[in-house]
Amino acid sequence: MTKRLMLLEENQITFHSEDGLSYDGVRDYSRQIAEMIGLGSDSEFPQAGVRTVLDIGCGFGSFGAHLLSLKLMAVCIAAYEVTGSQVQLALERGLPAIIGNFISRRLPYPSLSFDMVHCAQCGIVWDKKDGMFLIEVDRLLKPGGYFVLTSPASRLHGNSPSAKKGSLLTPIEEFTKKICWSLLAQQDETFIWQKTVEADCYASRKQGTIALCKEGQDAQSYYQPLAPCISGTTSKHWIPIQNRSSGSLLSPAELEVHGVNPEDFYEDLQISRSALRNYWSLLTPLIFSDHPKRPGDEDPLPPYNMIRNVMDMNAHYGGLNTAFLEAKKSVWVMNVVPIRAHNTLPLILNQGFAGVLHDWCEPFPTYPRTYDLLHANGLLSHLTSEGCSIMNLLLEMDRILRPEGWVVLCDKLGPIEKVRALATQIRWEARVIDLQNGSDQRLLICQKPFVRK
Repeated sequence: MTKRLMLLEENQITFHSEDGLSYDGVRDYSRQIAEMIGLGSDSEFPQAGVRTVLDIGCGFGSFGAHLLSLKLMAVCIAAYEVTGSQVQLALERGLPAIIGNFISRRLPYPSLSFDMVHCAQCGIVWDKKDGMFLIEVDRLLKPGGYFVLTSPASRLHGNSPSAKKGSLLTPIEEFTKKICWSLLAQQDETFIWQKTVEADCYASRKQGTIALCKEGQDAQSYYQPLAPCISGTTSKHWIPIQNRSSGSLLSPAELEVHGVNPEDFYEDLQISRSALRNYWSLLTPLIFSDHPKRPGDEDPLPPYNMIRNVMDMNAHYGGLNTAFLEAKKSVWVMNVVPIRAHNTLPLILNQGFAGVLHDWCEPFPTYPRTYDLLHANGLLSHLTSEGCSIMNLLLEMDRILRPEGWVVLCDKLGPIEKVRALATQIRWEARVIDLQNGSDQRLLICQKPFVRK
């Protein structure tokens, strides 16, 4: 279904199915999942509360690409591979993806993050380690969320004694009952479970089942060891996916749940809208130099639009992502929340955006040369106060950035001037722009060269 060939056509890499049926196969598969959860078609996923999907072991990203065409946010996550990387191929296709593996540690997401977790022959033996992998999926799923598993039925039964005795329940089905999941449907090799919407379900189970996490044990999720306990049941974010507002802009009541002052949220959004207009006016003559664009024209589609993805390295409330959507720019944004900053990732994910927690004193989980534009507002001051090496940060940004990619940094004059000097050492073209708003804030715009001189 996801097997594709990479072909070079007119100086572009394109993806074609081997037999011409792959695209239709993905559409049929998506429609099958929708029908299994009681919908008429996959265009009705939002009506079931599904806006964000974590696609584990995504292959070449065909399922995620189809979901993006339905205006859903699908994030591919797969382990590091020396060759034939699923994450790298997904990013080259213009799809959100990060390197991740929860064989021993939690993924860098807070509890109750996704509406659906999907695994199509992703290589994980789900009933191993006493069900720890399923407990991690339960942690990631929002109340009422779906776990979609497509795998040969023989692999689900494995070599368990119950399967040999002809039991109707596989080990996975037995375990999911312990964590308050219900098996919605099974069709061919696809199984769909739904997580309970009742937090009380966990407390009412029989003795000897999986314990609830202790208070504070659930707070940290940045690559912590897998924990054999149920998370999120006492969280104020325990809101069934079917009960949320349908739009990306959250209501004041929803913002209050996240501990965010509505005035601060809308002020951040207004600043992001203005900033994006300024960035685009500064970068447009350069980005579209090979494809002249008159004021008021729509941005050309790839390959002439040189920016397909953006990493917001200090995403705050996700305002830049919203501004891109409102401006109808053909890009997606990876919203990164530094782990020592206020954790706004639940708020970002609740808006249907891609995001992740990260420690910028360490490398980001992606392959080299995978992002077109890196943006950060206030990150330099934040990292300086944390004692992180700014030079190491720039070298990591250089690794992530594609040749001829752009860096836009907004910060105080001191950190901006320091970074400008360091940027010239790694052969970036750099210039500082005075925002002329009466503050000491400055804008640093850099471009990574195609060839270093």
